[in-house]
Amino acid sequence: MKKIALGSDHAGYPLKEHIKAHLISEGYEVRDFGTSSDLPVDYPDFCRPAAESVASGDSDLGIVFGGSGNGEAIVANKVQGIRCGVCWNTESARLTKAHNNANVIALGARMVSFDEGADIVDTWLDTAFEGGRHLERIHKIE
Repeated sequence: MKKIALGSDHAGYPLKEHIKAHLISEGYEVRDFGTSSDLPVDYPDFCRPAAESVASGDSDLGIVFGGSGNGEAIVANKVQGIRCGVCWNTESARLTKAHNNANVIALGARMVSFDEGADIVDTWLDTAFEGGRHLERIHKIE
């Protein structure tokens, strides 16, 4: 089963914990890079190590969490080899995998409910990369 790296700031902590439990219940191995409470922290301290875990191959995929998901995605995308998209619904999750082969996604806890977050994650995990013309575009990014 795939290893999923998680990283979060304080705003994303409750959603991270919900998604973590959901992933474990589905049989995924979870590597939690923190944070471990809703006390204020800086998201780069937790999201970058999660993204680095994916880039190094220690984890297969990653999910980073914050208030909006934007800053967390920016941090993840600074790591070479990471393609992180912010997802706000199942269609954005489907497309970020199908067209961009995103190996990390970012979720905003102020943007989606627990149930929506789980649906987004499931859609992303269940979607296959389409390749073809999309692969050519990914090569241009790299």
